[in-house]
Amino acid sequence: MSHHEPRRDDASPLPVLAPAGDLDHDSLDPWRTAIDDAVTTHGGLVLDAGGITFADSAFLQVVIATHHAADLRIAALPPGVRRLFAVVGVDTFLNLYATVDDALAAPPSA
Repeated sequence: MSHHEPRRDDASPLPVLAPAGDLDHDSLDPWRTAIDDAVTTHGGLVLDAGGITFADSAFLQVVIATHHAADLRIAALPPGVRRLFAVVGVDTFLNLYATVDDALAAPPSA
């Protein structure tokens, strides 16, 4: 993750990133770059997880690091990703929303 100081421009909504397919060690690099850009430019992002078919520990590491560095809101979790989050216990502290609209409407996380 980027070590740049995130900034939050409240005049514009957080960008929405919507990855699709498998998110694992081999496919995460473009998403890491997009996440770093969103964090640096906007101070956070909404991750529309609805299209994710598989996620592994590398994805989980990116999610946790982003959560600690920025305003990360995760929407539309598919059952497999929801199960991964529950097994590991991150569902207790991540900002999870039923829909992208709910995530965009939520107040900034602390």
